[in-house]
Amino acid sequence: MPAYSAMELMIACAARALEDGRTVAVGTGVPCAAAMLAQRTHAPRLTILFEAGGVAPQLPTMPISVGDSRTFYRACMATSMADVMETCQRGMIDYTFLGGAQIDAYGNLNSTMIGKDYARPKVRFPGSGGANDLASLCWRILVVTNHDRRRFVEKLDFLTTPGYLTGPGAREAAGLPKGTGPYRVITDLAVMGYDEENKRMQVRSLHPGVTLDQVRAATGFALGVAEPLAVTAAPTADELRILREEVDPHGYVLGRA
Repeated sequence: MPAYSAMELMIACAARALEDGRTVAVGTGVPCAAAMLAQRTHAPRLTILFEAGGVAPQLPTMPISVGDSRTFYRACMATSMADVMETCQRGMIDYTFLGGAQIDAYGNLNSTMIGKDYARPKVRFPGSGGANDLASLCWRILVVTNHDRRRFVEKLDFLTTPGYLTGPGAREAAGLPKGTGPYRVITDLAVMGYDEENKRMQVRSLHPGVTLDQVRAATGFALGVAEPLAVTAAPTADELRILREEVDPHGYVLGRA
């Protein structure tokens, strides 16, 4: 088995979650790397959309921002943020990648602040940007993040982006489209999904060498466990070659490992 980093494993897991013929809204970094890897392996007809307006580019190399000229390279359209968000509103984007400083058991995200006083937070973050729109209107939400108790919390300090809110039926009661919501959380320890009945996060697979006790110790809320609990497949030699030589040869993302 070839050697690989935690970052390479997370990107490979994220890429495998993207199906051929689907659409995905991505930013730069890990989401873009995952989408590029998926296109170069099992999902050649995956359509990538960037928030700044690039639709279905044939990315030659890793862009460094959503407005990078490479996000429009040989694209179907060079449109605008308003058009991409309208595409989400029309129910035409299957997947989106999101992140945040905190995530709870229902997949709600905080990217606004840490602390109890909004006017005087301990830490102020950039806020929603387009995250709330994407989470509200795309069909499936993917999160790729490191796994620790400061990030996986029982209660968010601020609700920036909706997951399943307070549980079953809460998204629909808030006016969000039925059938949308969190799908996968991919970390350096495991791959999580969500229980169909109670909408709480559950462990689907443990990364090689990781125990369930390690995952629970790094999580600030009770995790469910899918049956059967799987072991995450390691990146293949081909996936690693594509990641290192074609997707990110300069180590913009892989260099974070």
